[in-house]
Order: sequence, then C-alpha cells, then structure tokens
Amino acid sequence: MARNIVVPRRHPGRWVAVVILGILAAQIAQSLLQNPNFHWDVFLQYLFAPTVLAGVGWTLLLTVVAMLLAIVCAGALVLMRDCGNPILRILAWLWIWFFRGTPLYTQLLFWGLFAVLFPRLSISVPFGPEIVGVPTNLIVTASVAAVLGLGLNESAYLAEIFRAGFKSIGRGQTEAAQAIGMSRGRIWWRILLPQAMRTIIPPTGNETIGMLKGTSLVLAVPFTLDLMFATNAIANRIYLPVPMLMVAGFWYLVITSVLMVGQHYLERHFGRGQDFVGGRHV
Repeated sequence: MARNIVVPRRHPGRWVAVVILGILAAQIAQSLLQNPNFHWDVFLQYLFAPTVLAGVGWTLLLTVVAMLLAIVCAGALVLMRDCGNPILRILAWLWIWFFRGTPLYTQLLFWGLFAVLFPRLSISVPFGPEIVGVPTNLIVTASVAAVLGLGLNESAYLAEIFRAGFKSIGRGQTEAAQAIGMSRGRIWWRILLPQAMRTIIPPTGNETIGMLKGTSLVLAVPFTLDLMFATNAIANRIYLPVPMLMVAGFWYLVITSVLMVGQHYLERHFGRGQDFVGGRHV
C-alpha cells in the first residue's frame, strides 16, 4: 500500500523578500561605512572620552534616583486612590491630572526656576515672623531639580500602571485573605503585590527606558553633567555634531539594552508558576 508523502508548501515569495532585504541592508551598511560625512574616526576617538563616560554615569544615576522617587510617589498615590477618604482620593486624582497633562520640559523649566520663584525656604508662623529658613538654591540644586522634575512627572504614569495591575486581581483573593484574619498591609504585601508585578513590570520597564531618554531634557533645569550635554559640548567645540550624536545614540542603545535584559529577568522571576497548572507546563 502506497504511503502518502506530505510535501511542505513552498514559499518562494519569502526567499525573494529575504534577498531584496539583504541587498538593501548591504547597500545601507556600505553607504554608512564609506560616507566620509559620518566621521567614524571622530566617533571612535570620543566614544570612551572621560567626559562622555561621566555623562553616561550621571544619566544612569538620574534615571535610577528619579525612578525610585516615582515608584514611592506612585505607590502612595495608589493607596490614596484606594482609601475611603474622599479628600485623599481627590488630591491623588489632581496630582495625576496635573503631571500627566503638562509637558515634561515645562515641568523641568519650573523646577529650574524654583529658586527664582521662591528664593528662600522657611518655616514660620502663619502671617507671623520666620522661625527658620535657608536659601532655596542650597537645597534645590540642579541635580535635585532634575530628579524632582523627572520623578514627579513619572509618578503620575506609574500610578495608573500600578492601579491597573492591582485592579487586574480578583477581589475574591482579598476577601479570602481578610476572612483568615490578614491585615490590610499584609494583604497588599503578600497577596496583591506579587501577582500585580506580572502586569506592572512590562509597562514599568518601558517607562524606565522612556525616562532614560527623557534625561536628555534636563538642560532645562539646567543640569550640565548628563550624556547629551557632554556630547553636545564636544560637538560645539569640534564643529562636528553628527559623530557626537552617534556617540550619544550608541550609549543610549547600550544602556537601554541592559535595562531590557534586566526587565526580561524580572518578568521571568515574577512570572514563575504562571504557566503551570497541576504541576504541568501548559
């Protein structure tokens, strides 16, 4: 009895598309590498320049500190919106409305002018004499203003991400935990947070990458130690902006790639057990 032989379906169009894309990629690579206007020698010369590496470090530091501030503020906003006090709920809503509704650059400009608007920070009796006070520029420095501008703006977006993550969990789990006598704080920490992290981490990782690139706007403060300012300063000195833009782009890509790898491992860590039912992988 003859056996039926299954012949895979051929897809010549795919191979044609691969050939065409390969030719285009080769032409683009050739034009990039052989075009003298890109000044690859200048790119390599300044890729590991001390000022550029210092700018990379400051950019990372701004991103980490501002994100930590945003996470703390976002957590507080989620609790305020979930509490029974209407005043706190309204304040949280107004916070999110304001910081989501105004541009990041405008907010950074405000913090850069904060010392001009309020030259002195003081504690005083209402309509009375000052008890203690200090010049504002001693506290709200350029770095502090940059962190505040980035972190407070980001907190509004993270608050909505966190709230969506917690809302995705069925209320039955909270009710079951309350039935066995768990406190509200323990329910949040042991029951809700680990499950919500599966939903929270992917968009939070995207927001972190967005904040990393948003640090290029801190010149509005003005903060003059970040990566973008360092490369622009060199470009203005040597009158070659293109290779220095490529230097900045290279380091942003490197940092973004590292963050994406970290995000992948966090997603895998908090996703453990999600794809297992009855001890079997599904």
